[in-house]
Amino acid sequence: RDRTGHIQDPASQRLTWNKPPKSVLVIKKIRDAGLLRPFKELCIFLTEVKGMIVYVEKKVLEDPAIAADESFVAVKKKFCTFQDDLDDISDSVDFIICLGGDGTLLYASSLFQESVPPVMAFHLGSLGFLTPFSFDTYQSQVTQVIEGNAAIVLRSRLLVRVSRESTEKKVQGPVDETGLIITNGENNASHRTMQYQVLNEVVVDRGPSSYLSNVDLFLDGHQITTVQGDGVIVSTPTGSTAYAVAAGASMIHPNVPAILITPICPHSLSFRPIVVPAGVELTIKLSPDARNTAWVSFDGRKRQEISHGDSITITTSCFPVPSICFRDPVNDWFESLAQCLHWNVRKKQNHLSSEEEEEF
Repeated sequence: RDRTGHIQDPASQRLTWNKPPKSVLVIKKIRDAGLLRPFKELCIFLTEVKGMIVYVEKKVLEDPAIAADESFVAVKKKFCTFQDDLDDISDSVDFIICLGGDGTLLYASSLFQESVPPVMAFHLGSLGFLTPFSFDTYQSQVTQVIEGNAAIVLRSRLLVRVSRESTEKKVQGPVDETGLIITNGENNASHRTMQYQVLNEVVVDRGPSSYLSNVDLFLDGHQITTVQGDGVIVSTPTGSTAYAVAAGASMIHPNVPAILITPICPHSLSFRPIVVPAGVELTIKLSPDARNTAWVSFDGRKRQEISHGDSITITTSCFPVPSICFRDPVNDWFESLAQCLHWNVRKKQNHLSSEEEEEF
């Protein structure tokens, strides 16, 4: 609520620059020949017309079609390049432009484990639920963003910690940008924790096993249920329109502070998807009598096996993804529901003629 006691209108959230943006990270879908022309056009516009510093991932420029383009050599020399998992650019980039499908936005999120720059996503992929901008008018749209004339939606993320127990000697090693390693314990007992930021969902499933997945679900330390089925999805409101909706969950606007828990093919007639408040702490563990291990993935990446003694802790992250809107958070969301998921598409019922009305 604001100071007048009214609930804030989501459409009132605006992009505000403390100072004019000078640098931009351009993320392009890898190995997509159809994106070469838009990528080159955008980069030339940003560097030569807008005078911006452009960051590009090194593997993007290693594409043979880009490397062999002599007309693009002068522009490439102006780029700042980086490598995922090696270079930290979190303090160097003012905003991000994604070219591709929804996966490019998920990838952009994975590059930033803390604060995320505003993201402008162009629809050049297959689905495009999270990518509201058309590339046809990219020059005017990018100019509007640089001038701060745009609405934003803060897409909440999940902070996920995977803790493992083993009988091996204490694990020691460097911390990389995708995970935090913590070790402790004595008498050859070790505890290893990996940390992830997740934009869509955490999926725990039965993997290659033919047995039911059998995992216990805890909320703020209290066991609330046991999931027996193919698995369970823990998602953000942004992720509610991804895997979760295919498993029967409701679609929730990204401005709603919530976490969704959706079973995957539960062996129960009464296990319905539920929504819990953002900020609660969920923990998932293998049940003591589980016949097999489970597998977990984060936004479809970093898939790994979960064994007895391991635990997955999930809560709402303090670092959302500021997603730049085409119009505003409400209109963009309903437009995506209609255009991408064909929400409530049905042939309209014909009206009754005067003669038919008399019969009733």
